[in-house]
Amino acid sequence: VVQPLESGGGTVQVGGSMRLSCVVIGYISSVNCVAWFRQTPGKDREAVATINTQEGTTYSADSVKGRFTISRDKAKTTVYLQMDSLKPEDTAMYYCAAGGRTFEIGSYTYWGQGTQVTVSS
Repeated sequence: VVQPLESGGGTVQVGGSMRLSCVVIGYISSVNCVAWFRQTPGKDREAVATINTQEGTTYSADSVKGRFTISRDKAKTTVYLQMDSLKPEDTAMYYCAAGGRTFEIGSYTYWGQGTQVTVSS
């Protein structure tokens, strides 16, 4: 079975940087896309960025454009989320998901457990 595993979360100061990693265990080519989502209590889970792991094409939310970059190491079946210029509103539980299409949350089949990112002032 395909299992995304996130790591790299923690606490960082406003304006700082952090890189999240998602190792997709059992990756198969049909997974197609891997995405980062985030969620805070009381809010719906929202898409942050996604990547087609075969083609390398990427998409990102307007709220993080210019600050977050998604990339992948195909050989390691790992997807990264480089987060720069972090803001307090970036504080959330970040989830890695695999098997979907762009930002359509319902299309993602495999989900990680999440890693907490806290941006403090």
